[in-house]
Amino acid sequence: MYNAMLRNVLWVLSLALWAISTTTHADDAQRQYRFVVVPKVVHPWFDQLNEGAQEAAGEIQRLTGAEVTVQYTAPQSASVAEQNQILERAIATRPDAIITDLLDPTGNRAVIREALEQEIPVSVIDDKGIEDMHLPVVGSDYCTQAMVAAERLVELLDGKGNVAIMMGVPTASNHAQRAECSRAVFDRHPDIEVVATGVDNDSISTAQNQAAAIMQAHPELDGWIPSNAAGPIGIGQAVKEAGKAGEIKIVGIDDLNQTLSLIQEGVIDSTSALRPRLMGYWFIISAWQRANGAEVPEYIDTGHVFIDQDNIEDYL
Repeated sequence: MYNAMLRNVLWVLSLALWAISTTTHADDAQRQYRFVVVPKVVHPWFDQLNEGAQEAAGEIQRLTGAEVTVQYTAPQSASVAEQNQILERAIATRPDAIITDLLDPTGNRAVIREALEQEIPVSVIDDKGIEDMHLPVVGSDYCTQAMVAAERLVELLDGKGNVAIMMGVPTASNHAQRAECSRAVFDRHPDIEVVATGVDNDSISTAQNQAAAIMQAHPELDGWIPSNAAGPIGIGQAVKEAGKAGEIKIVGIDDLNQTLSLIQEGVIDSTSALRPRLMGYWFIISAWQRANGAEVPEYIDTGHVFIDQDNIEDYL
């Protein structure tokens, strides 16, 4: 049903773009648009977002005749300083819009304000943005996403057991809120105890090392919940190496190919996933609309899906 609804939405959008193009094609064909996308870090989840952004750029170009470029530049590590440097370089080139996933709303504030002062529109990926700046957001309710995953883990453990939470980047508000909302679910179950919290900084290898260390320190561990897309992969690899696949329950976040493969193997039970390709698509559509003087929603919710053994074949 969700995919059918999505197809209908995209069909309506295509009609709208076609209608616009029939009246503005002559003017727009002379225009060039350049949108800069700066994610948190080099990561396959953001690669999917970039694919959606490039798809939207191609659609606008096909329907209007305008030249549309999406410049995608990711920090090599989850470093606020490196991300700010990329953003500053982008601002100096005066793009039509900047789209970014904030590593630290406080640490990113000055550079984002600089962009706005130069009248460069800024949108943020799957985040609450920066207080008082009213930045448009494309994403989903990541608290609900995390709570769906946490409730599934509670169900797998029959309401009792020791669990651990893997944080992503602690300063990233979406990662922090996922962890907070997962913990809130566990707090409602008196026989569920959170015995450890790891931090992977959006790195699969770090998540694997952290998970291995936590499982060694807590041999009684029954379950895992991550707060980002790297977490379930690293946790799953550590659980496999420990020979505890199926014994320690894992419910993931997001739908990277390695996560889906681990679900198929039975290492991960299931995952609560956002839709990064769709997010990237709507970011560029929204940025293009703003570049043409249109008002856009402050928040576009692209939803999330729950993937387990029952529907894994639909996503592989």
